Amino acid sequence: MYCQGNSSLNTIHKTYIYSLYVVFSYSSKIAIDSFGLECDCAAVSCQIYVTNGMTGARKLDTKKNALSNQRRLLRKSASFRLSIALLTGAAFLAAPHTPDILLHGVAGSSFGQARNLPSDYPRVKFTDVTQEAGIRFEHFHGVRSTQLPEDMGSGAAWGDYDNDGYPDLYVVDVAGPLTASAEELAHSPGGNRLYHNNGDGTFTDVTKKAGIGFKGIGMAAAWADYDNDGRLDLVVTSYDRIILYHNNGDGTFTDVTAKAGLDKYRGFWTGAAWGDYDRDGNVDLFICGYVKYQYHQEDLKKTSLQYSAVVPFTLNPAAYPPERKLLLHNNGDGTFTDVAAQAEVDDPTGRSLSAAWYDFDGDGWPDLYVANDLWGSKLYLNLHNGKFKDVTREVGLSDFRGEMGIAIGDWDNDGDPDIFVTHWIYQENALFDNLQFIPGEPGKAGPLFFGDIADHVGLGQPSRTYIGWGTSFFDYDNDGKLDLFVVNGSTFQDDKNPTHLIPMKNHLFWQHGSSQGFYEVGALSGAYFNEAHVGRGAAFADYNNDGNMDVFIVNQEGRPTLLRNDGGTKKNWIKIRVKCTKSNRTGFGAKVEIEAGDEKQIQEIGGQTSYLSQNFQEAHFGLNLEKEVAHLKITFPSGIVREREHIPANQIVTVVE
Repeated sequence: MYCQGNSSLNTIHKTYIYSLYVVFSYSSKIAIDSFGLECDCAAVSCQIYVTNGMTGARKLDTKKNALSNQRRLLRKSASFRLSIALLTGAAFLAAPHTPDILLHGVAGSSFGQARNLPSDYPRVKFTDVTQEAGIRFEHFHGVRSTQLPEDMGSGAAWGDYDNDGYPDLYVVDVAGPLTASAEELAHSPGGNRLYHNNGDGTFTDVTKKAGIGFKGIGMAAAWADYDNDGRLDLVVTSYDRIILYHNNGDGTFTDVTAKAGLDKYRGFWTGAAWGDYDRDGNVDLFICGYVKYQYHQEDLKKTSLQYSAVVPFTLNPAAYPPERKLLLHNNGDGTFTDVAAQAEVDDPTGRSLSAAWYDFDGDGWPDLYVANDLWGSKLYLNLHNGKFKDVTREVGLSDFRGEMGIAIGDWDNDGDPDIFVTHWIYQENALFDNLQFIPGEPGKAGPLFFGDIADHVGLGQPSRTYIGWGTSFFDYDNDGKLDLFVVNGSTFQDDKNPTHLIPMKNHLFWQHGSSQGFYEVGALSGAYFNEAHVGRGAAFADYNNDGNMDVFIVNQEGRPTLLRNDGGTKKNWIKIRVKCTKSNRTGFGAKVEIEAGDEKQIQEIGGQTSYLSQNFQEAHFGLNLEKEVAHLKITFPSGIVREREHIPANQIVTVVE
């Protein structure tokens, strides 16, 4: 490899290459960013950097076409991209493991934190209404015993289980420490909770009546109508087991875990993602397996290295082998069969925390992204025959950082889905920009390829000293551009009181457009953002149907937070719900496209899984000042297309397949 000045590259810092990134300067010269590489040419214009990437801030606000130019160049040669991807993996695998290098973060230019906030930032306030809404819940009962399963949960899920038009809320709990006996857990005041939305801004705890108050080391929850009877059912994951509840239609649920054939799967199960991967009309289920955790009392006295940080042995996921993954095919008769191995998505090396179904390549079939902790996340493309192809490296998604949460959305409105993932401390969160389409060039699709541009759009540096979990794209100010919420919380114990973890503040990123990127505006958006919590899961919904997206956050060892978006921008919106008659009844995979003014936006129903959580099953679009949606197009998983025109703003529209 050679730099711009034709000098050879010298390997430094223990010869360890963390990862290889390809970026382009404004002058269209190829640049290679990587750990462990340095150029000795001393040329002022050299494009290879180690510690701070391309020096100086990337002024995307004054060079508005720079990012698009980078994308055009990246797309020009598929063989070049494949070579780089393979070289990335080869360099990583061939190099000796030196964890301390990871604490330097990802090289690359950054907006940093010195930018001035534009004067037109939205004056939107989020208000903590947890108590007044009637949500009386506290996560984790008892004293932590410094074991990994206790610290990873939990999440929440929005779903309208009684079909009254308002999102209801299911919250997952860790009912007690791992050392608690079965009897102690049974008598714990904790346990999962179901809150019915009363439609007036308040909720009622109906857990006892519903019969879904599981008590254990709870992780994730996700709603889906798995038997197509028109009512949402619920799956819950935990350390030890999976629970499936069938909705009886009268406000109660029946535990059908054994009947569905799921009682035999025992393990450390984390994220749950529903999706109809074979498009047979029955929704299937992917379950993330984390690690094969085993408790030995003597291990509590040990320490180990997680990257370069010294942590208790029993809190280090690297101390335990990976757990298997499950792809539970819906047989259409109320039972499920694990086909992960046959479908080639079992991945025995990954410690999985989150997963999401989304049509990344635009062929109409749901693909699968899996976020793995510590090592190599995965993108599996659907081959339409019950099998998948791992294309992670060849599409530029080799990410050897610890991934936790996933957000998927078309952040720059260029027609293709992008991926945001949260990472561990000093690794920076990533925004993998999908380079299939380029803004201003509609219809010109190139091969599927992604580039991490988090630093270039203001999302990298602000996350360096945080540990991110739940996340989602959402347009909280209704200006037609997707913003981003990130929940943070440490995995490090408090030195003063090791029975507790260190709290952190959460991040709210407002997008000012693809040319200027994101700005962290939490401190200006409500008193809550000045508080620190040990955050984990986050679920997003407009729970009061006022057109403003709200957020529910699960805090480890504490009370959750319901953030009501009080608006303030007076901008318009529309929400699209689907009612399927041939496709899976939940509508997972339905593609919703709108045109309003000069903007086109696209979303998929069910594609947002956050961390151990689930957003409400509808597509919310901000319309800015537009008073109508000029054109609406919905492509259902069955292939049926429904279109409507001139739809007035500020309403909920339900489209039947």
